[in-house]
Amino acid sequence: MSALLVVLTVGPLVPAAADAYPPRLQVFVANTDSDDVTVYDTELAEVTATVPVGDGPVGVGGTPDGDLVYVTNERADSVSVIDALTHEVTATVPVGADPYGVDATATHAYVTNYGADTVTVIEVATQQPVADIAVGRSPHTPVVSPDGTRVYVTNNGASSVTVIDATTNTVAGTIPVGRFPAGIAVGPGGERLYVANTGDDSVTVIAAPLAVPVATVPVGQAPIGLSVTPQDVVYVANTGSDAVSVIHGESAVVSATVPVQQRPEGAATSTDEGFVYITNNAANTMSVIDTATITPVATVPVGQGPEGIAVTP
Repeated sequence: MSALLVVLTVGPLVPAAADAYPPRLQVFVANTDSDDVTVYDTELAEVTATVPVGDGPVGVGGTPDGDLVYVTNERADSVSVIDALTHEVTATVPVGADPYGVDATATHAYVTNYGADTVTVIEVATQQPVADIAVGRSPHTPVVSPDGTRVYVTNNGASSVTVIDATTNTVAGTIPVGRFPAGIAVGPGGERLYVANTGDDSVTVIAAPLAVPVATVPVGQAPIGLSVTPQDVVYVANTGSDAVSVIHGESAVVSATVPVQQRPEGAATSTDEGFVYITNNAANTMSVIDTATITPVATVPVGQGPEGIAVTP
């Protein structure tokens, strides 16, 4: 799945609500085919750095304080650790086969090893692997609960989500979902989980405290990435239909469909709720969607084959 940087834009460069951004709010985009990470400063509304990483970067995740960004290098079986202030790689950590997704608590990063059916746990203080947790077949994407006590992992080859107790780094349960689950996001307060099922064009809604599915929402073709705003509005990147579905979480219905560029894959939401960022894998761009109007307001060139994306506070 999947130029160096050319600063050209389609549409307005600076979104209307740019003044709402706090300083140093940054978007990190993993460019699988150019082996680098694009850094976009939301306050300046421009690309500020391109960071070389390992072979085949796919997933991106950051620590809650925004100081460190972890990037999975799928073809190198490693994770690059980026200092979010200096934009330098400070460590390269060996992990399992075909690492795909990553998310982090304040103390540990969790890496899904798609080819090993495991999750590698990296200690943030030392940047060393400290555990490997067996999960379901072909683990795809992890997400950490807001309180940092749970990690939820989609198992792309098992139609399930594994629940990991982050206090003990042991498996606490398994939740059935749709076919080929990929992206996963947690709603505000941790009450709901949303899982993009690439194989049946749907999103499963899970009541997190009960660990049970409560709804299935039809979306566009081949959904992969998704992200949730603080108001529990879900943006789903539909790779097969070049569009983003917008779901209001409590009602569990699609309220809008937003056209973007070719093969949207990754999705991330700014912490102030103003914008959602979508990677367009076949267009080598990132779409910026204004959540107030639910329309694209900018298109930013990034590296080649962008996939994973994360916003740091």
